[in-house]
Amino acid sequence: MSKPQIISDTNKKSLRIKSFINNKLSKIKLKNVNIVIGGDGFMLKTLKRNKHSSKFFYGVNSGDYGFLMNKFSSKTIIKNINKANLITISPLEMKVTNKQGSKKKYLAVNEVSILRQSRQAASVLIKVGSKLIMKRLISDGVLVSTPAGSTAYNLSVRGPILSLNSKKLSIAPISPFRPRRWNGKIINESHKVLIKNLNINKRPISAVADNIEVRNAKIIEVKINKKIKFKLLYDKNRGLQKKIKIEQLRKETN
Repeated sequence: MSKPQIISDTNKKSLRIKSFINNKLSKIKLKNVNIVIGGDGFMLKTLKRNKHSSKFFYGVNSGDYGFLMNKFSSKTIIKNINKANLITISPLEMKVTNKQGSKKKYLAVNEVSILRQSRQAASVLIKVGSKLIMKRLISDGVLVSTPAGSTAYNLSVRGPILSLNSKKLSIAPISPFRPRRWNGKIINESHKVLIKNLNINKRPISAVADNIEVRNAKIIEVKINKKIKFKLLYDKNRGLQKKIKIEQLRKETN
């Protein structure tokens, strides 16, 4: 077994945790794993930078909620990594053609967000496979979310929480104006989603893959890329599936 690579954010808390784990690993060797120290955003960036890696990724949270991460424990960190459970997820692939005809392609682990770019609401058409599901949606935008991302931005816009093994995607509107009561749709992950800006000059939109933005988008295609599989490690009894279930049952308080 080789010594794991430690990939750390640069804030003080992350660097303190990195130093502690480095000292621990000087005496103990672990399985083929990358230890990622930071918050959810840092984990998303790290996964996409290492999209062709065959290694396992164990996240150590030094941010706020840390939905994709594990809680840091100075006493049990090595034991936790050795006994962690594996979850494999595939990202969304977003292909965008902008107003000038330029094409861009990015990956999204959580969601692809289509957002209005000006004071004008977005006006978009939505197709799933060959089926037209929304001829004209006027709204602040629309999200296409994976199960792993369904408790993130998707939940904030009242999209459904999806089980990790559901093989589904969520399409959720953001502040829909017309039709006002459209709640979105849950679709099979094998389907491709096409979103077209119906008024690119008056109502410009941005397409965002997790945290990477393409402005003045004209046509956006979104589908699961099954060729890429991220291998995430989670502490026993604190896995991603359990976190999703907790969010399903969570009651908000003031």
